[in-house]
Amino acid sequence: MFIDSLLFLSKFSKMRYFLIFFLAVLAACQSTDVSKKKDDFREFKVIDSQYISKQDVFEGVLDEVLRFRESEIGKKSSTLIGPYVLEKSIPEIHTAIAEGKFTYEQLTLYYLSRIYEYDRLNKKAINSVIRINPEAVEQAKKADSQLKDRGTALDIQYSMWGIPVLVKDNINVSGIATTAGAVALLENDARDAKIITRLKEEGAVILGKANLSEWAYYFCGDCPSGWSAVGGQTLNPYGPRKFDTGGSSSGSGASVAANFAAVAIGSETAGSILSPSSQHALVGYKPTVGTLSGSGIVPISSYLDTAGPMAKNVMDNAILLNAMTQNVEVISKKEIAELYESSLKGKRFGVFAGFQENSLFSQAIKDIESLGATVVVLEEKDVSLDGFISLLDQDMKRDLPNYFMGYANQSYRGYDLQRLVNFNKIDSVKTMPYGQRLFDNMIKKDLMSEEELQNLKRKLTTATQDYFYYYTRKNNLDGFLSINNYTAAQAAVAFFPAMTVSMGYDDSGQPYGLTFIAPTEEDALLFKWAAAYEKATNHRQAPKGY
Repeated sequence: MFIDSLLFLSKFSKMRYFLIFFLAVLAACQSTDVSKKKDDFREFKVIDSQYISKQDVFEGVLDEVLRFRESEIGKKSSTLIGPYVLEKSIPEIHTAIAEGKFTYEQLTLYYLSRIYEYDRLNKKAINSVIRINPEAVEQAKKADSQLKDRGTALDIQYSMWGIPVLVKDNINVSGIATTAGAVALLENDARDAKIITRLKEEGAVILGKANLSEWAYYFCGDCPSGWSAVGGQTLNPYGPRKFDTGGSSSGSGASVAANFAAVAIGSETAGSILSPSSQHALVGYKPTVGTLSGSGIVPISSYLDTAGPMAKNVMDNAILLNAMTQNVEVISKKEIAELYESSLKGKRFGVFAGFQENSLFSQAIKDIESLGATVVVLEEKDVSLDGFISLLDQDMKRDLPNYFMGYANQSYRGYDLQRLVNFNKIDSVKTMPYGQRLFDNMIKKDLMSEEELQNLKRKLTTATQDYFYYYTRKNNLDGFLSINNYTAAQAAVAFFPAMTVSMGYDDSGQPYGLTFIAPTEEDALLFKWAAAYEKATNHRQAPKGY
């Protein structure tokens, strides 16, 4: 869930308030702007997983998938089902099912067939899915059989009923090992995370697990984003071996971009939903921490971690969020239905001057202004994030053992960082081809006292909140505009939610995202802002060849 894209900051050396943080975390980060790296981005040490085969991925459902592919509807699915599913919204899919075009079972098998065809061991492979849920087809059949109890597909068009979702593989789903991409956790079949329980209650189909940057990109320090020992190297369908996937929710981003599922769940500490969503022309939402339950999710920092939805459009993102929430309703189904009636008229957004050098961002600002909003260019102001890495190290050393004791498979009781490091050394060539520098460094550090850690958290959050509120009060701002995950760390520590939506593609075809940032617990504003911009610009295009 760690931020992985900061090389762009070198372009804006005058922006000292960003560079303070950049210098502190450079050693732990991986650039998204891969074209400017000295080494050739395409020279990966590992592409294919050394631990799973296509048969392993589809274990338990392979026969059903193959039968579907050989059936008449399966052979013609690209013409019978595809036009009603590819790049379509969840309400549009429900409508097609209500009209009898296909069933939820056929929808699930259609997605599984696409994963089987494209995802591993072929020229278009992007290695985005680690494991298919062996119960996926049965869940879809159940959605079909119980549909009459819910009315019709039209009555549930703003719900996740029968809709397949992929889950980042650091989130527990019973019946499937939750590995966080690590070989040591291949046997970690544990009870559902709370957000998965909610999704099942809402009738969603848990399609399977998506690959990720191992240990949510807070493990090796020198590996490319999208790599894990279990899942191999996830590639970006917009440019395999050309464009970075972003991380750490790499498989979630790549799979939804390639239409392997309607939506996916990612997780973020500081940029790991925003980054891969931007890199794949998706809508990625990082909620205010506490909006979604973190129970049953492999942690970096319980203070900053959160799951979040990733989708091809704002409405689908809201539908997935609504199905995962329990005690806090960010956006109601009525509001979801009216999302594209939202307006930016009268809104005021702050932007940092250096970002305007990006031509796509500059055009996005013009688009925002044409929709009736005011954009204010902000003066420079320092914000210190000194101690941010220490916060992550200290929390992970505490929170991982707590996960193993309370939420992992019982066989992992008593596991900690030292035990994981020792395990990887047994067969280091396969388990850690890029090393495990961040884990090694973490082990060397003594634990702070609880008082010291709480003081550090308070200092960082106060500093970043003061930083954002300085601008909002001085300029009467409603929110901020940024690029991709460029302001993710500051927003994360300040507990400001964020949402990115496609703002187009550069001359090379690489996607970029316009990121909205709102004050803490003002998450609903993000959906309205992003929906208004998305409706007016509609930049997203599917990757060619998928």
